[in-house]
Amino acid sequence: MSHPSFSDLVHVFGKIGFLSFGGPAGQIALMHRELVEERRWVEEGPFLRALNVCHLLPGPEAQQLATWIGWRLHGTKGGLAAGLLFVLPGAAVMMGLAILYAYAADLKPVAALFLGIKAAVLAIVTQALIRIGRRALDTGFKRVLAVAAFLALFFFALPFPIVVLGAGALGFVLARWRPAWLKAHGAAPESAPAGPRPWARTARTILLWLLIWAAPMAAILLLLGPDHVLWRIGAFFSQLAVVTFGGAYAVLAYMAQEAVQQMHWLSAGEMTDGLGLAETTQGPLILVTQFVGFLGAFRAPEPFSPLIAGILGGLVTLWVTFAPCFLWIFSFAPWMERLEHAPRLQGALAALTAAVVGVIANLTLWFALHVLFTRLETIRAAGMTLLLPDPARLDWRIALIAMGAAVMIFRFKQGVMTTLAVAAVAGLALSYPL
Repeated sequence: MSHPSFSDLVHVFGKIGFLSFGGPAGQIALMHRELVEERRWVEEGPFLRALNVCHLLPGPEAQQLATWIGWRLHGTKGGLAAGLLFVLPGAAVMMGLAILYAYAADLKPVAALFLGIKAAVLAIVTQALIRIGRRALDTGFKRVLAVAAFLALFFFALPFPIVVLGAGALGFVLARWRPAWLKAHGAAPESAPAGPRPWARTARTILLWLLIWAAPMAAILLLLGPDHVLWRIGAFFSQLAVVTFGGAYAVLAYMAQEAVQQMHWLSAGEMTDGLGLAETTQGPLILVTQFVGFLGAFRAPEPFSPLIAGILGGLVTLWVTFAPCFLWIFSFAPWMERLEHAPRLQGALAALTAAVVGVIANLTLWFALHVLFTRLETIRAAGMTLLLPDPARLDWRIALIAMGAAVMIFRFKQGVMTTLAVAAVAGLALSYPL
């Protein structure tokens, strides 16, 4: 294995950051090709073991894997450089798109383009549901768990953290008593590492990064108070950062439920627009949170101008979303190989991943109802909450484009960016027929 200089590390991760399209699968494949196969900076075994542990942690696993590789090569400064370079190009693009959206989305041609993007997002999320379901639901118990998670969220409106963390706790217990129900897989080496456990180092790291995580929130609290939108944005996305197991799709339904229905920062249609924009940019898909934070602050800007408030909202969201990622990696990096020998953690991950399929199914149906129909009736009975669409309020343009996007993705195997581009043009064409 070769050991790069710090400048080489910065150069390569800068390149990866600008080319990291295609979601976590494409991003991990890109890092594997660049860092394992071509440059041989990291061996195959440690790369896979670190990836397995990153799956156990909340947050975007590809960004956390990049941070771990940087840490392995050049300590904390290497981890910071790799992790930040993985995120910043996409974050800069998303900030620009959020500003453009805030000022131009009401223009009819722009609205027509986003009509097509909304429709394509339905097909993209459905593809994610099927892909993850095929991989994750390999036992009967996992399928039951996925259905239970869907019912708990869609019909009984249970809080997302309870559903996800409850599934993880159940898997943690069953890993000992019924391991066959979970079929937890790992890439652990044959024997666990020996030697003293780095408790003191871990405690110092956790304390430092908790302070870093909390610093902007403390400033907002002192300067603006707990009722200001920036405090609410920071508090909400800090909470979200702790439960973002299973990737961005898994938390979108919870984020939409809170940001749309409780906080009223944006509409359901705007949420799908933000997801469509995040799909087209580099970096983790969780950057959609930046879009939400920007619009939430943009629309309640006092004492700032809307633009300044929006930028601050986006930056606060980025900080509280990704500071925890560095906390997890810098705290757990010395424990990576030991965690691979924790069968209960593997069981928790297997159960959690199964529940995430139900979470994404909830997201898919929630998006479909809110995007396809302009009117929904909410009925509450027997402890359940039902959303009933009005068939007369179906938007036939979105339905038609969504079906076309599904054909492109499932029949002709087109990529996300191609599908979004064609759908956007279709939205424009159907809104302004010749």
